[in-house]
Amino acid sequence: MELRPATLEDRAAIRNVARDTWHETYDELEADAIDETIDDWYGDERLEQALSKPGTAFLVAEADGEVVGFTHGVVSEAEGDVLRMAVHPDHQGQGIGTALHERLCEDLQDFNMERMRAMDLASNEGGRRFYEEQGFERTGEDTVEIGGEERREVVYTLDL
Repeated sequence: MELRPATLEDRAAIRNVARDTWHETYDELEADAIDETIDDWYGDERLEQALSKPGTAFLVAEADGEVVGFTHGVVSEAEGDVLRMAVHPDHQGQGIGTALHERLCEDLQDFNMERMRAMDLASNEGGRRFYEEQGFERTGEDTVEIGGEERREVVYTLDL
């Protein structure tokens, strides 16, 4: 497995990983709502902006030349946010998410980050386990609109 900064050429692969992961993970969401959200959040223009924004790290994990995971984080002052994190379902449980998280923390600490937050839908038990294994603590709740409905999400925080 290789970790590297994402490039514009990775946009379609990132979308594919996100789509497959969401369909596998979020049973409570309608398939159309997932596809619309992926097309919006991971559209070419949004990804291009994410890849060029200052204070940002956007990484992909490759296995045998194929993108199998990614993470996207940004720092504002001393606080970093994990905006996106996904590992294709066929490659989960192999340490890819942990490797992406560790590299993201390293890259974002170059911006003097002291604390990191991550948000995930409250229904994602696998996500909860992952963030707790990385040392995050549940520190709050918020909502996000997906498919025209407000969904509850959990906020996790890690002090560095």
